[in-house]
Amino acid sequence: MNARVAFRDLHRPGRPLLLPNAWDHASAAALAARGHPAVGTTSLGVAAAAGKPDAAGAIRAENVALARRLRDLPALLSVDIEGGGSDDPAAVAEHVAELAALGVAGVNLEDGRPDGTLAPPDLMAAKIASVRAAAPEVFVNARTDAWWLGVPEPLPEALDRARVYREAGADGFFAPAVPDDLVPRLVAHAGLPLNVLYRPGGPGMAALGRLGVARVSTGSLLFRAALGAALHLAEAARADREADLPDVPAYDWVAELSVPNSATRRS
Repeated sequence: MNARVAFRDLHRPGRPLLLPNAWDHASAAALAARGHPAVGTTSLGVAAAAGKPDAAGAIRAENVALARRLRDLPALLSVDIEGGGSDDPAAVAEHVAELAALGVAGVNLEDGRPDGTLAPPDLMAAKIASVRAAAPEVFVNARTDAWWLGVPEPLPEALDRARVYREAGADGFFAPAVPDDLVPRLVAHAGLPLNVLYRPGGPGMAALGRLGVARVSTGSLLFRAALGAALHLAEAARADREADLPDVPAYDWVAELSVPNSATRRS
């Protein structure tokens, strides 16, 4: 079974896959060690860790380097490639083929642009088709930012794009910020496994499963939460007050995450 098939089989409408998003080796290895069968990356986390802007097509080299570091983890890997780093479908396909050679199981390809507009549907379709031809072993999760960017009439826009992306060869459809009451409409009409973004205070995994969702991503949330915890602890220390934190992983456990065949890893 190739990586795409194994990853696709984790997308079960009604029993959604929780895909936590990592930003470096330690975060990905820790998530894999806790039993997550698949881990994604977050472009914000990867870009911020490298001192680069998010959603600007600036992290191709970082994505490849990170995929190389994560290739031996006991979890399938999906990489957030933003818009693919180019408006040339051949260049996007070349990037995904490079990731596929490192064992990457999936990519997240988005239509949002840094200027706040959506890429034309036919351009996204060309990118998806080129990726499918160059890297048939990679699961292509096509993301629309119709709600994220606040475009007029986002539901018909999203449904039209779902059809176009599906016909171009996409394996999944990601609609961050879709309102909860519209999720069943997307599930019924997208024709692809639906991916939504986890939202604290929003529906939980079971509730999203009942709506027919197949995948739930954490996006940049884990990275931002980690930064928040670091700032909270630093401020508590500076103010000489007690810090209220969740369990902090032990030094030895974290150190062992990068040791081959470590007991912290799943067999």
